[in-house]
Amino acid sequence: MMKAWWNKTDESKRLEQGLEKTRQSMFGRLHSFLLGKRTVDDAFLDELEEILIAGDVGVKTSLDIIDRLKTRVAKETFSTDGELFSHLHMVTAGLLSADKSAVDSTSAWMERASVNKPHVILIVGVNGVGKTTTIGKLAAHFKSAGSKVVIGAADTFRAAASEQLAIWATRSSARFITHQDGADPAAVAFDTVQSAVAQGEDVVLIDTAGRLHNKTHLMEELNKIERSISKVIPSAPHDVWLVLDASTGQNAMVQAREFSKVTRLTGLVLTKLDGTAKGGIVLSVCHELKTPVRFIGIGEKMDDLRPFDPDVFVSALFDGLENAR
Repeated sequence: MMKAWWNKTDESKRLEQGLEKTRQSMFGRLHSFLLGKRTVDDAFLDELEEILIAGDVGVKTSLDIIDRLKTRVAKETFSTDGELFSHLHMVTAGLLSADKSAVDSTSAWMERASVNKPHVILIVGVNGVGKTTTIGKLAAHFKSAGSKVVIGAADTFRAAASEQLAIWATRSSARFITHQDGADPAAVAFDTVQSAVAQGEDVVLIDTAGRLHNKTHLMEELNKIERSISKVIPSAPHDVWLVLDASTGQNAMVQAREFSKVTRLTGLVLTKLDGTAKGGIVLSVCHELKTPVRFIGIGEKMDDLRPFDPDVFVSALFDGLENAR
């Protein structure tokens, strides 16, 4: 049984620290822009749009935020710039709350996932986004939640991929299954799931080779892996999570859209948020892709891969600035 391991208040404080670059860039610019503002006119909205887009919120999401803000301030009066800042905060939070898939919190997902044992999660993504590290940290999270975890090394092509994953498996105290270099990835996935069933384990994390979303044969291989897993458990994989590098901004959106064309994406993991000022991409991803963000990476430590909660995330972006007013 997977149990909750985090507290919303503590989580907000941690996120404020991890999102410092985004908050001080885009949201810091918003803070400065709103100082002294009392009127929402065309010039105000044009500059607000520019700030949001520059922060990688994306054109569609930025325009939706602006439309909601116009509707809100037309109905309510405000006398200080602080009130206007609060309106923008509430509009942004409301935008995500309106997306039912986006507000499917990770804690709620964990409750559902505990029904399927073992619960099989296939991890996909392009090279360099941090899949190996993410799998190790996910394993540690699930272990801390009381689950028995096994990791399958189905990336049999990248040099030293299995060795690197083995190190993370050891760090997270997860069982590890691998084949020789160059083995059939589908066979590794099959053996891992079959072993998990035999051992009565709770969570299976399957690594896959970093693949470009525009390489047809690699995508076909991914489908083969999924079919091999379903031979052991017909309903598996229960989840397919795409790992995205938040620092790539809108390119992450392109990757997600392309992957969704060839596999059934059920969740996203955004890494490297602590090292980028492009944290606005999370708002864009949640609002436009309609695929829930499950975890976000806000640091290098094992527990810096954090469960995603839209309300906590938006509060972490705005609260630090509102409290500094």
